[in-house]
Amino acid sequence: MAGNTFGKAFKVTTWGESHGTGVGAVIDGCPPGIVLDLEDLQNEMARRKPGQGGASTTRKEPDKLEIMSGVFTLPGEEMPRTTGTPISLVIYNKDAHSKSYDHLRDIFRPGHGDITYMAKYGLRDHRGGGRSSARETAARVAAGAIAKQVLASFDMDVCAYTVALGGIRAEKRNLGEITKNAYYCPDKVAAKKMDERIKQVRSNGDTVGGIVEIVAQCPPGLGEPVFDKLEAELAHGLMSIGAVKGVEIGAGFAVADMLGSENNDVITPEGYASNNAGGILAGISNGEQLVIRVAIKPIPSIAKEQHTVNLRNEEVSLKIGGRHDISAIPRVIPVCEAMVRLTLVDHLLRHLGPYEEEEY
Repeated sequence: MAGNTFGKAFKVTTWGESHGTGVGAVIDGCPPGIVLDLEDLQNEMARRKPGQGGASTTRKEPDKLEIMSGVFTLPGEEMPRTTGTPISLVIYNKDAHSKSYDHLRDIFRPGHGDITYMAKYGLRDHRGGGRSSARETAARVAAGAIAKQVLASFDMDVCAYTVALGGIRAEKRNLGEITKNAYYCPDKVAAKKMDERIKQVRSNGDTVGGIVEIVAQCPPGLGEPVFDKLEAELAHGLMSIGAVKGVEIGAGFAVADMLGSENNDVITPEGYASNNAGGILAGISNGEQLVIRVAIKPIPSIAKEQHTVNLRNEEVSLKIGGRHDISAIPRVIPVCEAMVRLTLVDHLLRHLGPYEEEEY
């Protein structure tokens, strides 16, 4: 299986399956001397871990992050520093109930990667989806948490929040509200409606999707002007998240209905008068805030009866039980932040100095 590595200067390779021993990542290219706040790393993991109520699965995973290599604590210091060598991370699986998936051994679940994995590899791990499971994203969040601490040295920050869930849309962007509700929504009125919507959908045995918005402080000059445009690489990273089915930058699809005079961001001595570009021009950051939105699909594992086929291509009906999220939101939010951070730190390191592909 190829395609498990992301980045060029700051390379992240993830490994592991939903019901295997664990999941993890290897980071190659992290600069040396970065002080790692282990408590902050674990806090990032806590935001993604399952079993937090609301729309989340009841699976209980501690998601304890262990760093196996690439760090060293100097005498007299309390926190480790990166050494510049590969950083290996592991998060052990503690609460996998593989027997709950025995009845799915010969059945393709609608909306999942079962049938495509079989087409590509000739076999699949039916226990929670194996490598295609959202469990893999725990490794991304771990790597993204380290990227966060690298970016902090350059006053770069990334923040994501929910602007739509189950048809309910946030009307306000009060970022002070996002940690005060279970859905990381910047509109407290909308957050209450989202909670009611989740309860309704759960009682009906169904799931919902939504929209996550990500904003980031970014200096001008990041991104490569042709195939490695900053927005292209951001879209690449975000679209690699299993739940994401669409990405837009700045005004996004709304530009299709604008005139050029409406879409252009007027430049003044004080900066840009608007930000329809979402902080990127010609594939390169312009110093304005990056603004990105991603469309999150409904979780495909639903309790309603569905029609599908088995390995013998026979029609069968299926009801999926077990422990599943009602929505990927809010647990997908730190995953979105992680992929933006990994993209930005990769382009930051590429911008700071020339590199050769074979060196990384």
